[in-house]
Amino acid sequence: MKINRVIIFNLASMKFLIILFIGLSVVSVFAQSDADSIEVYLIDGYVKPEPPLKFVLSFFTSDIAKSVVIIDGRYSSTVSDEFGDMHKAEIGLEDMKFNGKIVSFVIITENENGIKFTSETFDFDLPFEPEIKGGSDFVQLCIFGGAIFLLPYPNYVIQNGQSSFSLTKEIPIISFRSSNLNYPAGFLSLEYSYIFDADAKNYLRAGYKKIYELKFLKYLSPGFSLYTNFLGNNGVGLELSTGLFTIADTFTLYARYRYNLKPGDSSGNFHELSLGLYSGFFSFYLK
Repeated sequence: MKINRVIIFNLASMKFLIILFIGLSVVSVFAQSDADSIEVYLIDGYVKPEPPLKFVLSFFTSDIAKSVVIIDGRYSSTVSDEFGDMHKAEIGLEDMKFNGKIVSFVIITENENGIKFTSETFDFDLPFEPEIKGGSDFVQLCIFGGAIFLLPYPNYVIQNGQSSFSLTKEIPIISFRSSNLNYPAGFLSLEYSYIFDADAKNYLRAGYKKIYELKFLKYLSPGFSLYTNFLGNNGVGLELSTGLFTIADTFTLYARYRYNLKPGDSSGNFHELSLGLYSGFFSFYLK
């Protein structure tokens, strides 16, 4: 009986040891797999709005690796062709076509043993201006943008009970980037106006406009400017404009009201009503 008990005990012990060994082996395999995987930590993943458009990508990895980015599941581009843990690249988008403004991408890393790993899916927003769909479209957009850039806009002026027709041209010089898809946070601009049937016909002004995107309209933009007519009428303009709708996904038709104040002389004050096209296509962008 003692011998049988010893045999049974030994068999039970062996089964326990076998199960324990298998369990430890499985844990070891999973632990080794996790240790060998490469994590990607994204730093930058955005598109510069000024042409030529480039995708700016930078990230670091948990271990040294080579890396490739797959954009929109179709376009492959090498980020790092040498082993390292810091990776960065600027990738041109001129020849790529996308169906929407939000574009996904994944990062493929390869360790020193030749094993490849795929990161989680990230995405970036195509810039608000211009929306790139193809090389020929971009050329057409540049031509159309140049024509709009040179085109003055109609302006209706009321001063001292007298009304006049005017042509005005505003050019955004410096724009400030925002997290919005369609418009910058604001911009600095220069504007020239020519007023017909007025004693002082030429006005030059510099100003700042703040942009708030709206759901029911494109945007609401309060602003102020300093102006001069070079003949003593120097003052401040307070304005409010509303973006109505877009043209070619790049230009926005807006309506604007502006009240101009000449300090110390109310006879120099005047009102303006105007329609125009806004575009930051030729603007210089700051973060």
